[in-house]
Amino acid sequence: MSATPSELPASVPASSDTQRTPRPNLMQIQVQSCPNEVAVRVRPHVRTMGSLIELAEGSARKLDGWIERNGWAGYDPYDVKAHPIFMKRDPSVVEKVLRGTLSRLEYRAPLLLRKFLGVEKAINAKAMGLFAKGYLGLYRALQDDRYLTKAQEAIDWLDENRSNGYSGACWGYPFDWQSRVFIPKATPSSVVSSIAGNAHWAFYKLTGDRRYLDTCRDICEFFTTDLNICRIDDSRICFSYTPIDHFRVNNANLFVAEFLIKVGQELGREEFQQLGLEAANYTLSEQNADGSICYWGGERGEDGHIDHYHSGFELRSLHSISRLTGEERIRAATRRYYRFYLDNLFADRTLPKFTPRSTYPINIHSCAEALLCCATLSADFEEGTRYLINAARWTIENMQDESGYFYYLRTDRRVNRTPYVRWGQAWMLNALGTFLELYGRTM
Repeated sequence: MSATPSELPASVPASSDTQRTPRPNLMQIQVQSCPNEVAVRVRPHVRTMGSLIELAEGSARKLDGWIERNGWAGYDPYDVKAHPIFMKRDPSVVEKVLRGTLSRLEYRAPLLLRKFLGVEKAINAKAMGLFAKGYLGLYRALQDDRYLTKAQEAIDWLDENRSNGYSGACWGYPFDWQSRVFIPKATPSSVVSSIAGNAHWAFYKLTGDRRYLDTCRDICEFFTTDLNICRIDDSRICFSYTPIDHFRVNNANLFVAEFLIKVGQELGREEFQQLGLEAANYTLSEQNADGSICYWGGERGEDGHIDHYHSGFELRSLHSISRLTGEERIRAATRRYYRFYLDNLFADRTLPKFTPRSTYPINIHSCAEALLCCATLSADFEEGTRYLINAARWTIENMQDESGYFYYLRTDRRVNRTPYVRWGQAWMLNALGTFLELYGRTM
């Protein structure tokens, strides 16, 4: 099996701009009781949006405290897979046995294995983009200058640690990874670069400082010059995942499309907007009859892979594109997909399922995306608000450690409490910051 970090393309599975819009009066919406499938800690009073906002503020402060003590660097679920033991293409019988033993150890004692193999903590560019945007959301919601300072520190790190040798600004992962092809450490990725770009876009929209918009322009230059572009026909294209592959990955393609359209509109660059719309056209043409969109381009229906967090990425990108373009066909496609998402990727309107067919593992990445997706889309699709309240409450009460960090995952039998920084802490800080910016106290 190829080891691939979340949004990285794999044959087997392992934001857009936040706009202030009038919100419906949601303070009295009641939540569902938590399902009996897992042992949960429930606070019965957390039943309205108002009480959830208080819970989320406390959760964000606890998580911020943990990040302050831990620092930006951390382990990743896929850093250990870059070790030569796991990366060798044709292992011997002995090496296969050793690999299997170490894989079992990674499942039972992930931190011990990393120490044994000498895997070091690292700062991840994707995490820094998420931290920058999340802290900026907390600053806008809570008016605490400390959060602005931390957001600035994260964005400065990104500016000082770009991948070199490409046409524009770009970033990659701090480890090698194996998908359908081998991707070396620091190879810039469309997903990592778009997340870093969304942090710069958020800074530009807050401050009006053209330096951040210039970086967004440079990221668009990377997308349009260095990524491989597969032209399907006169109106459809698909952007590759990195400059060294020719993958058609729908969530990555939509990340690029959304970014090109909004930056193109701001700069008056018609070529960016046109390429972005053509990329969106490709993924829209991949939509299944039930509204869903598979991970890989060219896969359809039951033959394709669908999971919670990649579906959320696609939905948030489509929602933003529909608002940016005003095209009803894109809004209608988004509504169909969102209906599929709510009906198939939550258990009892509360637990973020891993896939439509499997609740477990309940992954912190899925939990964070449930908050991000439902909070973002509820401006236009109010039906997701109940899911937002339920999932946010359950996540905070059942996935957050007393010390402030969030657990990696929960199965029906055990909890993996590993504090992965990119996978869990950065995504949850971004989710909490986005939620509080949209629903909490405003500036």
